[in-house]
Amino acid sequence: METKNIMIVGVGGQGTLLTSRILGGIIQAAGYDVKLSEVHGMAQRGGSVVTFVRYGDKVYEPIVEEGQADVLIAFEKLEAMRYAHFLKKDGVMIVNDQRMDPMTVVTGMAEYPEDILETLKKDYKVVSVDAMAEAKKLGNSRVFNTVIIGVAAKNMDFPKQQWLDVIAATVPPKTVDINQKAFEAGYEK
Repeated sequence: METKNIMIVGVGGQGTLLTSRILGGIIQAAGYDVKLSEVHGMAQRGGSVVTFVRYGDKVYEPIVEEGQADVLIAFEKLEAMRYAHFLKKDGVMIVNDQRMDPMTVVTGMAEYPEDILETLKKDYKVVSVDAMAEAKKLGNSRVFNTVIIGVAAKNMDFPKQQWLDVIAATVPPKTVDINQKAFEAGYEK
């Protein structure tokens, strides 16, 4: 199998690391070699976080080069725009339709761009979801990242039940049910 590349981008505190652990789990369960790397990120909330996930028969390095990502999962719109150039021409971008102002916007040094999703859709295959709204419908805004995983799962080659099993094995035991419901909500989008 040719090596596949996934990139997860977001803002600190959004659950990008949990998402990469779930992706790593699903890939390992399928029997592939997987490499994960958090290459750029700040543990504090609000900092940009980037995680690479590469898998295939044998993967030698964890870093995804520009223009090589098969799937880009963005937890925030501006982060999607910031890292869109990593996506392959035939790749797919899963974007959470959520705005989180970076510090430069909060302090007035910059303006948040308008029409980000429309701009991205001109050059890329974009699947957008308001994952926060879906999570709130389930009664727990903290599972919005699992909603996004459900949307992403439809654009990947792993069985739905395998995703549900890995989620159950990865998230804290008391949150398995709500995370599986969040995954299902995203999967149905």
